[in-house]
Amino acid sequence: MKKVVIIGGGSGLPVVLRALRKQQVDITAVVTVADDGGSSGILRNYINVVPPGDIRNVMAVMSTLDENFINVFQYRFKSEDDFFAGHSIGNLIIAAMQEMNLNIFEAVQKLSKMMAIRGHVYPVANEPLELHAEFTDGTSLVGEAEITEAHKVIKKVWVEPLESSQNKIAQAVPQVITAIAQADQVILGPGSLYTSILPNLTIPDVALALRATRADIVYISNIMTQKGETDNFSDADHVKVLNQHLGGDLITHVIVNGTEVPDDYIDWQRWNEVSQQVRHDSCEFIGMKAQEIRANLLELRDNGAFHNGELVVQELMKILAQK
Repeated sequence: MKKVVIIGGGSGLPVVLRALRKQQVDITAVVTVADDGGSSGILRNYINVVPPGDIRNVMAVMSTLDENFINVFQYRFKSEDDFFAGHSIGNLIIAAMQEMNLNIFEAVQKLSKMMAIRGHVYPVANEPLELHAEFTDGTSLVGEAEITEAHKVIKKVWVEPLESSQNKIAQAVPQVITAIAQADQVILGPGSLYTSILPNLTIPDVALALRATRADIVYISNIMTQKGETDNFSDADHVKVLNQHLGGDLITHVIVNGTEVPDDYIDWQRWNEVSQQVRHDSCEFIGMKAQEIRANLLELRDNGAFHNGELVVQELMKILAQK
């Protein structure tokens, strides 16, 4: 089977993985370890473990176990349950496995066998990383949540190990580098550009591996811009930022949504992290390596605009078939 590596975090990764796992491809999901919000952030700060939330969501989608087990794994305690408030069962299991194995990568591999994962789930690094951002006004901040909430124009982001770490430079687990080197296709996104995708790509050896790989590097552009991160961005702006951080014109394909989101459909109060639909102009891709692929990818549900995973994967498989 052809090898596909998908890199990211947040809610976008599971949407594509749910459809991708139905294809006859060898999947490796590389997941960020820089999340510092919600249950993941609390566990990370309280017991010094790699934040498990993004890993949990990916494992739930890639597991072939009975749906009833997955529902328990994903169950989140209610806010009135003071001791466990906001924590999901899966986060606690991953944190426990990490403590038992003293290594998040080995912990996830053992849990993957227990959960009958189809494919591979790789935390991008073996230790929690902190996301740093420099803004165009010269200021800087540390932490995913703080960076987004600052609502400033981001100049660049990078990741560093925690101060307590013995490592001075962030390092990916070797299996991630091997997976990228052997891949036929590397998929980036969809997801928050600066806080879900780039925390993986700014690890120096990951960027180096992407510069060296012979795989197609496909970016799935977001449908909506994100407040505090990509306000007023176009599809091409997203690609430019990725290439700048990777150190070269590396994106070979960009899949963009060609369907307009109805103005009166979005519940802005419920989805207050989005601001407007991502702009599209084919002229902006002139001079760029990225081949633009425009398709109807829109799924309207819950008064929000989302990617239809099945339609996205159709486009990914067309690209892979040409490889």
